[in-house]
Amino acid sequence: MNIEAKEEKKAIWSAIAPKPEKRSLAVYVYEQLQQLIVNGDLGWGSRLVESQVAAGMGISRTPVREALHKLEMEDFISRSAGGGYSITGLDREDVLEIFGIRSVLESYAARLAAERRKPDEMKLLDAKIAEYQNSLEKDRLHDLPDINTQLHDQFYVMSHSPRLIKMINELKNQIQRFRRFLLHSQYGAALSNQDHRQILECIRNREADRVEDVMKEHILRGQNLVLQEMDKA
Repeated sequence: MNIEAKEEKKAIWSAIAPKPEKRSLAVYVYEQLQQLIVNGDLGWGSRLVESQVAAGMGISRTPVREALHKLEMEDFISRSAGGGYSITGLDREDVLEIFGIRSVLESYAARLAAERRKPDEMKLLDAKIAEYQNSLEKDRLHDLPDINTQLHDQFYVMSHSPRLIKMINELKNQIQRFRRFLLHSQYGAALSNQDHRQILECIRNREADRVEDVMKEHILRGQNLVLQEMDKA
């Protein structure tokens, strides 16, 4: 690793948030590394070496080893031939598979939300869509990915299906790796919120069949955008 790369890695480790109290150190390391991968701070193909991560974070190697093992199990990293790990890349087949599964799970969650939603939950959904629109109108596109995630989380909650929510959340961290491809233009972000409003109205009117179709189209539109951006890259 050259001097510039070493300094870059040091900057990444120094930017990691302090560990909250009552949090397992291994869980903390896992969450921090996962966030660096999801946000693209550790790009595809970047190497992770247990000893270097431990030294950079100023901790022992044991919690780092546990965190790396968990990340490997979730396909965020893979073992390198020369030792250590590398950040796992995602290709077109991965995109098609991940978004295909997501479209099935989230469209079913939307159907259940239309069938099971409670009156007070609609207020939360209205508020989150208004927050998204406000950020869009103020050209704060960098705020939209987090708001979008919270908005979709609310759709899941309204399904009142713990098992389904668990399945979606297990996939969600892989979806987050595509965030830099999504919602980065006014046009795309505005189109996305039009979908959100359609989904909201379908849920409000308990149109289970229609909301399932609208949500699936919404997810697959995101898939196509990611594929287009990957082709450009």
